[in-house]
Amino acid sequence: MSARHGFDWDCILASKKRVRACVIGATGYTGIELVGLLSSHQNVELVFATSETYAGQSLSDVAAGAPEIPLIASETASYRDVDIAFLCLPHAAAAPTAVHALESGCRVIDLSADFRLRDPYQYACWYGVEHPAPNRLAEAVYGLTEDVRRRLPETNLVANPGCYATSVLLALRPLLQTDIRIAGPVVVDAKSGVSGAGRAPKVGSLFAEVAENFSPYNIGRKHRHLPEMEQQMASWRSPAPRLIFSPHLLPVKRGILSTLYVPLEQAPPMDELHSRFRESYEGEPFVRVLPLGKLPSLAHVVGSNRCVIGLEQADSTLIVVSALDNLLKGAAGQAVQNMNAMYGWPETTGLPA
Repeated sequence: MSARHGFDWDCILASKKRVRACVIGATGYTGIELVGLLSSHQNVELVFATSETYAGQSLSDVAAGAPEIPLIASETASYRDVDIAFLCLPHAAAAPTAVHALESGCRVIDLSADFRLRDPYQYACWYGVEHPAPNRLAEAVYGLTEDVRRRLPETNLVANPGCYATSVLLALRPLLQTDIRIAGPVVVDAKSGVSGAGRAPKVGSLFAEVAENFSPYNIGRKHRHLPEMEQQMASWRSPAPRLIFSPHLLPVKRGILSTLYVPLEQAPPMDELHSRFRESYEGEPFVRVLPLGKLPSLAHVVGSNRCVIGLEQADSTLIVVSALDNLLKGAAGQAVQNMNAMYGWPETTGLPA
């Protein structure tokens, strides 16, 4: 048995029936990806999936290549019929649904932002509405699996991290959990595929706008993933360095590549820094630290649940490059990884590596 990575064979042998699951909001990019993962998961029975727009149709009619899962309206969903609910809903819409599911005795993994921030005032500042369920914030576990896997079996509510946040936090965790001194703000230059903007039609996501183009948006300290990143960083080191976060839209379907510039007060030798990253993620099934001299690209990660990290150094600045698939390790894949840890299954179950 390896408790570190969720291997609990006693639990696996004792569980003779599959966990019943549902996906609420199944016709967005993340929802479609999640339905595909759960449909092929050996320990899961996908009971139903919902869609407000396409209720009464099959998911395969809505999205090419998707499984043939009937879609129902969310108001007809019964959470007493399932053990765990995955919420792929917009912010402010997810929280009331989560409360309803929890009160019905169902566990919840929320892929929206509704339970990521612990402070309801901060939530209101960043999302423009009062939090719908502030009394539930304290019970939510921020589901960066590599950091909280020991807490997941005991919780009923997981806040799945944002895709950008996952790429940045996994790149910073080995530094913030050690005594390496950071001299100033960390600058993050991040680039995402178009699917990160969601499936709803937007002018900025149109082919004619994105193809043969490359554009920044919400740069500096404006992006909504910023507060969850700094909140988690402060849990590892207080005070944590500030972030300057500049996301960009790539003319590709999926994938995130984040380049972090970390100024160090007294930079250790590069081989020592590299060893700390290797030790931090030793044995992790979904985080790979490349050898020195190698840097990740989207080709390392697209279609997998992996985050791949590479290091470079320029004088006293450490450059960390982190790549992941925004729909898998950045969303649906990490949600399934969290579910696996919640039920004591090997975290790799049902996930592409």
